Amino acid sequence: MTFTELPDLASRLLGGGVVDANDEFFAARDNLVNPDPSTFETWTYGPKGKVYDGWETRRRREPGHDWAVVRLGAPGVVHGVVVDTAHFTGNFPPYVSVDGCAVAGYPSPAELALAEWVPLVPRSPVRGDTQNPFEVTPGPRVTHVRLNIYPDGGVARLRVHGTVVPDPALLHGMTVDLAALELGGLVVDCSNRFYGSPNNLILPGQARIMGEGWETARRRDDGNDWVLVRLAAAGRVRLAELDTTHFKGNAPGWARLRGTTDQADWFDLLPRTRLQPDTRHRFRVDATRAATHVRLDVYPDGGMARLRLWGETG
Repeated sequence: MTFTELPDLASRLLGGGVVDANDEFFAARDNLVNPDPSTFETWTYGPKGKVYDGWETRRRREPGHDWAVVRLGAPGVVHGVVVDTAHFTGNFPPYVSVDGCAVAGYPSPAELALAEWVPLVPRSPVRGDTQNPFEVTPGPRVTHVRLNIYPDGGVARLRVHGTVVPDPALLHGMTVDLAALELGGLVVDCSNRFYGSPNNLILPGQARIMGEGWETARRRDDGNDWVLVRLAAAGRVRLAELDTTHFKGNAPGWARLRGTTDQADWFDLLPRTRLQPDTRHRFRVDATRAATHVRLDVYPDGGMARLRLWGETG
């Protein structure tokens, strides 16, 4: 698995936000964590000049560099960063660096300025109108990252890929969605990801469109498609939600859920059950055993918007 297949911890879909920046004269800092690709319209101009779908600072006339601080929607361990300079050609920064810090609670920009920041990506050259990837050696859990650009310019998007490490206090002894990506759930394997990332299944909120779910290619054999979810914590599933919203002519006909703690001894959570298109299905589950992983099988193929596995931890 390449690091770009891991969740974007900074994404607005997970609650990420840009909490501080020293300058955003030409384009708003908030665009950095927009989950959608940056767009560009040739003749769109505003009072300050060309309108860019990204973050852009004014031309610096004094020593120093510009920066923006991003609160991760899901704190965790960073495995890689993508600094996307899409559509910035004569106005991108020639160099960037990225730092990280871990601060408990909900710090203000002033408190973050006093935090202990550690380098994630050293000062490195970037190209314009390009997704510039930087692999990061996994280290401690971080809650915030700081993008530094040298000396100024524009960046369309900042992607911070990694694994979620939740606050244990949010899980221990609680009833939660054990599959939730924002709590540490992760799809670790799947049969097919032709039309979308399987981790879309465990994103927060409802899918707005079909493209925000997971959909497989059409099968032409006798098999079926599946995803394997590593739960945020071991727990007993009590309620399963299989949501086929937006999938109408391409929803699975049936689905099955099984759990395991060792990926050898599997037990049924939900037997093979008929599904309807464009429907949020909720099923009571009487699990007597805890699971660390759950496998969703869909028959024979198709798409699903969300998977929720509500249960008790511990």
